[in-house]
Amino acid sequence: MTSKTPQTLLMKARRLPLVAILRGLTPANAAAVGLALMESGFRIIEVPLNRPSALQCIEILSRELNDEALVGGGTMLTLDDVQAVHDAGGRLAVSPNCDTRVIARAVDLGMLSVPGIATPTEAFNGIQAGAHALKIFPAEMIGQRGLKALKSVLPTHIELWPVGSISPESLRPWMAAGATGFGIGSQLFTPNTCAADVLTRGKMFIQAWHNASGLAM
Repeated sequence: MTSKTPQTLLMKARRLPLVAILRGLTPANAAAVGLALMESGFRIIEVPLNRPSALQCIEILSRELNDEALVGGGTMLTLDDVQAVHDAGGRLAVSPNCDTRVIARAVDLGMLSVPGIATPTEAFNGIQAGAHALKIFPAEMIGQRGLKALKSVLPTHIELWPVGSISPESLRPWMAAGATGFGIGSQLFTPNTCAADVLTRGKMFIQAWHNASGLAM
């Protein structure tokens, strides 16, 4: 993957800020699933590290999709995780928590840092450490009213991406509450999902995003 600055990566992510979370992806189907996502319109792909062969999948996706997609890891909890994903070609660093050391290391390596937050304290700690976007997690616990309250005190330039039980139908109300993007997991992909189904589901999310954004396809 060609070297790019985090701000360049963020500008790219903002064009269509839907993150495909591929928990349980295997090396055998990584390329096919990645290409199906690309065909559907997705341009950001996260492979959580708490499943076997995640780093190998990141390497495959980074190589196959090259600069066409922003690929990286999820459930990144340690400095070693950040380095390993970077070495595999990943430039996206997503965590379920807000560890300022992990954020700072990702930023130092030129990666897009997206820590998980659930409170104003975590949000501001993440921003101070250099986070480029905040993963609102778990979204179903925080809720749209909680997001709206967070939005009211956070800097207006900060991206807010709910993750957890996100469906095509829920994009519009979340966006009305202040969401600027989303992480999408099992509604899009599970280990048993074939590439053809990923393509179909991906198109549904892309259409829902454009509809909610008031944009023409």
